[in-house]
Amino acid sequence: MDTFLKHSKRLVVSIIGVTALIVGVIFFVLPGPGFIFVIIGLGVLATEFVWAENLLNKAKLHYQTIQQKVAIKRKNNS
Repeated sequence: MDTFLKHSKRLVVSIIGVTALIVGVIFFVLPGPGFIFVIIGLGVLATEFVWAENLLNKAKLHYQTIQQKVAIKRKNNS
């Protein structure tokens, strides 16, 4: 019975995470917060899958790098 609950949880997490990712990708084409939905989807999937956690960490690193570049440009333009 314990295995059934474990697989059920993994299935629910997969469905919610993949749905959020799909919505995020759709919002890249349509107006909407696509990046936010992709991050939410990866965050949900990262609770069960290592590959999603790795992608989420790469996305966070990319975000921090962009944030630093913007701060440097703002400082130089002031």
